[in-house]
Amino acid sequence: MITIPYLTALSTYFSYGLLFAFGQFRDFFRKIFDWWRSGDLQGYAPICLGLEDFYTRRLYLRIQDCFGRPISSAPNAWFDVVERYSNDNNKTLKRTTKVSRCLNLGSYNYLGFAAADEYCTPRVIETLKKFSPSTCSSRVDGGTTTLHNELEECVAAFVGKPAAIVLGMGYVTNSAILPVLIGKGGLVISDSLNHNSIVNGARGSRATIKVFQHNTPSHLEKVLREQIAEGQPRTHRPWKKIIVVIEGIYSMEGELCKLPEIVAVCKKYKAYIYLDEAHSIGAVGKTGRGVCELLGVDTADVDVMMGTFTKSFGSCGGYVAGSKELIQYLKNTCPAHLYATSISPPAAQQILSAIKVILGEDGSNRGAQKLARIRENSNFCRSELQKMGFEVLGDNDSPVMPIMLYNPAKIPAFSRECLKHNVAVVTVAFPATPLLLARARICISASHTKEDLVKALEVISCICTLKDLLMPVSPPVRSFWYLLGWLKFFYACASQVDGSE
Repeated sequence: MITIPYLTALSTYFSYGLLFAFGQFRDFFRKIFDWWRSGDLQGYAPICLGLEDFYTRRLYLRIQDCFGRPISSAPNAWFDVVERYSNDNNKTLKRTTKVSRCLNLGSYNYLGFAAADEYCTPRVIETLKKFSPSTCSSRVDGGTTTLHNELEECVAAFVGKPAAIVLGMGYVTNSAILPVLIGKGGLVISDSLNHNSIVNGARGSRATIKVFQHNTPSHLEKVLREQIAEGQPRTHRPWKKIIVVIEGIYSMEGELCKLPEIVAVCKKYKAYIYLDEAHSIGAVGKTGRGVCELLGVDTADVDVMMGTFTKSFGSCGGYVAGSKELIQYLKNTCPAHLYATSISPPAAQQILSAIKVILGEDGSNRGAQKLARIRENSNFCRSELQKMGFEVLGDNDSPVMPIMLYNPAKIPAFSRECLKHNVAVVTVAFPATPLLLARARICISASHTKEDLVKALEVISCICTLKDLLMPVSPPVRSFWYLLGWLKFFYACASQVDGSE
């Protein structure tokens, strides 16, 4: 998906090498200067060891002001970011009482339901008064209200499946459901760029895990064919069950899955399909029903449909939709359903109200307008960024737009300069992405106006031109800019004060 020029890769490796070398150099002299001091662990082993501790102290602390920025308002198109400062070179950050009103390019508020809504908010408030903020119980005890049953029926109808189960947390939906669906003697074939919740769920299942190249149906078919021929490890018995796990829109790439081709491969080899639509449900498709609607795939061809309510619906929790037999089995066996507290009633009401707005059941056409607006905003922003010379990942209609930065020095430079110009962005680097593929991830919302997007594009263009962050399309020119970039980075590393001293 991403072809990195050799000089770009070399300069990025060189930048990380400089950070590592300077960090080891400082650690060496710190040990010499502090050899007479006794440790403060009093015989306990340190919690963080080796490279994990080194990465935190020498790399992450330098730029931790770019992450975890607290906000003091709803995550709408514009929100209030609390200002912070540090007296110890970024080792610790302290909040102030000052806030900056910033353009929000980082939240998953795809349809704009995260802020107050004329239809949703009054109903959520009434639900809060009637049911309280929490059921204080699991679903099988006293935690199932009429709202939960209504929500499961509504979600099943919305995604086009006979039944659904809702859980209180989106991440847990994957990590708790997969171990129930498959176990020892089964095979999970996962896309190489699947979300961490899928990875942890597959590992917890004790099934054999194989990975296929990202969004490559031909390689998926090769893996399936080889694994079916070989069978289980050591015994070579046939697999008890095979599940192929993919995502609708990949959150770090903004790319739509090749669902029709993958469905054809899975049908050919009789493998189940598990589709994670966390970032696609409600955000794409003519009526917001996700990638199946967008790509013309019958939902009957997808065995397990999973999604979350934390993006397009402005709430929390997740769902799994499938056959009635599958959902009944999950309700009887899934620990997240049996033991975890059920989804908050006001959160359930928010989801129900948002779905009604999307479908036009609120008596207006605001849902259709929101879906049209997010599609227009996404395609406009993507095309303009590409015209400006940025390397932008993803497909049209996707509201997720990663801008490739590569070099670690560009991560804090891009994030801090955007914040100075009242634009809040999310930057992502290793270990959330591969070492060479650091990026800034922009998320577009239906609540953004054309003026908001124009302002954001102007700020990004100005910053990247002034700070030499712009990546021209021509590989030779791009390589020259990267060479200049790591020379500046070398100077910054040599002059910057260590965060731990």
